[in-house]
Amino acid sequence: MQRTTAEGRGPVRYGPPAPQPGLPVLPELTAVLAAAAWRSAPEPTGGGVPVRAAAARHWGRRGLPTDPDHVAAGPGAPALLLALLGAYGGDVMLPRPCPAWWTPQVRLLGRRAYHVPTPAECGGVPDPYALLETVRRVRAEGGDPRVLLLSVADDPTATVPPPELLREACEAAESAGLFVVSDETWRDTVHRPVPGRSGGLGDPGGLGEGTPGGPAGSHERLVVLSPAEMLPDDTAVLLDLSGALLPAGWPAAVIRFPGTPRGTWLRARTLDVLTATGGFVAGPVAGAAAHALDEPAAVTGRAAAAAALHGTVARAAHRELLAAGVLARPPQAGRHLYADLTPLRAGLARQGVADAMELEDWLGGRLGAPTPGGQRFADEPVAPRVRLSTGPLLGATPEERLAALTATDPLDLPHVRDSLARLRSVLAGLSG
Repeated sequence: MQRTTAEGRGPVRYGPPAPQPGLPVLPELTAVLAAAAWRSAPEPTGGGVPVRAAAARHWGRRGLPTDPDHVAAGPGAPALLLALLGAYGGDVMLPRPCPAWWTPQVRLLGRRAYHVPTPAECGGVPDPYALLETVRRVRAEGGDPRVLLLSVADDPTATVPPPELLREACEAAESAGLFVVSDETWRDTVHRPVPGRSGGLGDPGGLGEGTPGGPAGSHERLVVLSPAEMLPDDTAVLLDLSGALLPAGWPAAVIRFPGTPRGTWLRARTLDVLTATGGFVAGPVAGAAAHALDEPAAVTGRAAAAAALHGTVARAAHRELLAAGVLARPPQAGRHLYADLTPLRAGLARQGVADAMELEDWLGGRLGAPTPGGQRFADEPVAPRVRLSTGPLLGATPEERLAALTATDPLDLPHVRDSLARLRSVLAGLSG
């Protein structure tokens, strides 16, 4: 995190970036970008036909038939979400915890953000009953909730909502008259095994893979659904390509609108906001985005290998957390874990750590890597919770991280072992 003073606990500009892959850019994508470097003009507002058509094919392969005219592209998910919320209007319901960048988007528009607790088994979606009760209370107090923002593969908790729970949340949203925005950035980062790699999901040393208490290898059966399959007329799907397909330095995202008159109206209003704010995709980046969305073998191979690598390291880190008495849901997707150090409060108190903000500084300093506290994710500031990223555990140099990607068992690499040993040592100092 780019912070040098305690002031950084508050300002949005010091907030944590999304977890990065920590891997070199795929050469095939670099070649595509370089070939389009002659393009000096940005894409049209909402993206040109090639990137929108590629996005439509991408969603079609995931059971969501899509017309390119119902798609818009922009320079990253934050720009698209800001435009969509600005176009739609009303207050926003969000799960607690939620991605660090969601709440600032709502507040920047002068709207109110209402956070609803997530169920015990996962993050990403609000508890359905709590959602209905919160909407009822907010409206009774004069609020105007119109949108529910959720994710089907969650940052920060690294979990995937079970289909039945997602369906219940969607039914609650429909009952409450809420339009759903589904952030599916991490959908294709589920920790599935890669053939020939050890230390995978069937690793007998694993603990709690899949759902809590689930059997080893249960990630293979993990089902990721979209609210657009359940509420096709009342759901927009947001996909930031930096989740699985592009490096974060090439900002590009796409959004799928409902194929209804209201969806057409909402897309048009969203394009107005994008135009007013200069939310255009750079031409060369749009070419790389279209190529990645079409998922050639090299792109899908890298994405699958990266997801498996982060899954292997996340499970190893999760075992270290549990061994130290830390609470954490088993990671299922993405490049991070969400840890609750409440059982270690006595040890934290000896270090002068009393809340999430102080834990963020103390733990990050000892691990030498960003460990944003739960307050960044709209969680309770008094709860000592942090998000731990797996990227820094892969190595300090591009060469080390690439070695982790290609290793038969990345946990056997000295630099990965050393990173996990440092985590173990820091946690051990809080025990007793």
